[in-house]
Amino acid sequence: MSTPPVTDGHSHDEPVDEHLPARDDLYANPGLEEHHWRPTDVDPKAEKRAERQVAALFTLSAVCTILLLVSYFTIDADDTVGGLGAQNLVFGLCLAGALLGIGIGIIQWARKLMADVEIMEYRHPAASSEEDRAATIQALSDGLEESGIGRRPLVRNSLLGALGLLGLPAVVFLRDLGPTNAQVVANPPFPGSGLEHTVWTKGMRVVRDVVGSPIRPSDLEIGDLVNAEPEALFNGGEDGEPMEGVALQVAKSKGAVVVVRIEPDEITAPPGRENWSVDGILCYSKICTHVGCPISLYERTTHHLLCPCHQSTFDLADGARVVFGPAARPLPQLALAVDSEGYLVAQADFDEPVGPSYWERG
Repeated sequence: MSTPPVTDGHSHDEPVDEHLPARDDLYANPGLEEHHWRPTDVDPKAEKRAERQVAALFTLSAVCTILLLVSYFTIDADDTVGGLGAQNLVFGLCLAGALLGIGIGIIQWARKLMADVEIMEYRHPAASSEEDRAATIQALSDGLEESGIGRRPLVRNSLLGALGLLGLPAVVFLRDLGPTNAQVVANPPFPGSGLEHTVWTKGMRVVRDVVGSPIRPSDLEIGDLVNAEPEALFNGGEDGEPMEGVALQVAKSKGAVVVVRIEPDEITAPPGRENWSVDGILCYSKICTHVGCPISLYERTTHHLLCPCHQSTFDLADGARVVFGPAARPLPQLALAVDSEGYLVAQADFDEPVGPSYWERG
């Protein structure tokens, strides 16, 4: 067996130019460029000037935050400037100034005052040794020392002040989320406002969704499921006019129901609810008790109602108890009766809050 000839890396057919440098010279390590000291590294006056610049930027951020808070209380929400909302315009400018002040200040701090040295770190395929961990902690300590945050109180204190003030607008703006439940109960802005109640009242008719027509028990056959609403949505406003705007959305988001008819002997009524149905007709909240999705996917043979969002499943023949999914409690049930004209009406409002669970519910 012959030994293959040793080559110099060139093909025998490839001409070799003797004037070209060797291949190893083509990829020589260029090394690091000569380090150039910054003015702040060699001139104490330049260093102090840069420190004042950084502190001024952080102070500017704090001033913008204070102006943001002042504008929240002094500018009316209806004021406009050139067709734009004055309050939102000032909010945007002040918040931009606050964030830019902190961002540019940190950049200037890093460029002019933090240590200007080259570092190199090797990566390891597995967990570092105790020695490497100790070295990392030491490197972090050295980095904090080199940043100068400990020996530059002006920069440190101005940065902490700017960051601290920047959190105040979030606290103040929480007022705009709306009144608390206790405030709504004491002074409801709309019918059915608050967490505890809906627009349903004693004697209010159950009407079909969209069209608003009342429902007689004879209109429903076994297995039917109807999306329904309280009659107040259609004539519950002032002077008997239909609800509109926010009042309509508040009432509909909590008052929507499903009406289903089941064979009476297949119904298992929870204790105390034996007279809440009419000839096998039951009424439940349409709002899922998990996260509040509207539900109406009905399987008539099992009497199961499925939520399309997260597949919570409720047995309508057994008090709408949860048989599957993340929902933690049954759908609230609306007690039904029949008025003098033969239409389905509510006996009262729901006896428990509708919708997803919240922190005050047991």
